[in-house]
Amino acid sequence: MSERETAHAINERAAAWVARMDREGHDPAVRAELKAWLAGDDRRRGAYFRAKVAWNMLDRASVLRAGQPQSYEVAAAGGAWFSRRRVLWGGGVAAAAAALVVGLPNLDFFAAPDQKIQTAIGEIRRVPLSDGSFAAVNTQTALDVTMKPEVRRIALKEGEAWFQVAKNRERPFIVEVGDVRVRAVGTAFSVRREADGVDVQVTEGVVEVWRVGDEKNVQRVSAGARAFVAPDKAVVSVPAISEEIDKALAWRTGQLVFDGDTVAEAVAEFNRYNVRTIELSDAALGRKKMIGRFRTNEPDAFARAVANLTDSRAEITADRIILSSN
Repeated sequence: MSERETAHAINERAAAWVARMDREGHDPAVRAELKAWLAGDDRRRGAYFRAKVAWNMLDRASVLRAGQPQSYEVAAAGGAWFSRRRVLWGGGVAAAAAALVVGLPNLDFFAAPDQKIQTAIGEIRRVPLSDGSFAAVNTQTALDVTMKPEVRRIALKEGEAWFQVAKNRERPFIVEVGDVRVRAVGTAFSVRREADGVDVQVTEGVVEVWRVGDEKNVQRVSAGARAFVAPDKAVVSVPAISEEIDKALAWRTGQLVFDGDTVAEAVAEFNRYNVRTIELSDAALGRKKMIGRFRTNEPDAFARAVANLTDSRAEITADRIILSSN
């Protein structure tokens, strides 16, 4: 008979699961693995619940303190202070979580968000949110919207969205992408989740961008500028001009604009919006530059324009489009 798992070991494992779910919770396989672990011992669910509450309370503190010089800590019952790292990894998760849970209702850590928004390939939706904000949701995007009295949270699981945020200084508007956070009160900005990082573009007002656990390095990004956060890297603010951002966000009106982009880059963008994909037969053609404005749902018109601009050939069939050099 195997030795019974200790409470301390369960608490440590629960803390590790909370951190992992913050990074990878959008993955169904990871969620299934967590549920299997929880089912293995009745004590695990309670331990995970306490760790999750502690994590959420500390994350809320990071939201409220973002951009402030104070150290990243939050008060628990009895006047004790805990940092997120020390609480979850220093062996104090059980005590800290228990202190935080005192007086709280019986919450369900698998509770569904207030609203789920998901778009298919080529679909662009314009969605009003319950707080008066507005979201333009791009192709192949998934959002979880949770509106609380103290904070408005949008979890961007995949894809891209632009937000026009209703002003409310008492309720920060937070977009979460893995461990990246983008905070606004009343402004307009886009967030795109890419394979190599998170791209933030601001069209109105100011946003704050940071990583969870690195709240001392908050970057403020103003209208007409952008920020990029690569995996495990610091936030990098990138100067831009309004025309560049307008071009990047032309998808909001169902258009794609290219001005000096390579054919390969333009093809990659078109393939985000269409089931009928465009294929490049050789790398040399992909390196050529192009200019043009196209509807997202007209890859055939784009292919013909590329053929004319680059003296190449477009083979258009029912299921794919092949671009090749003459």
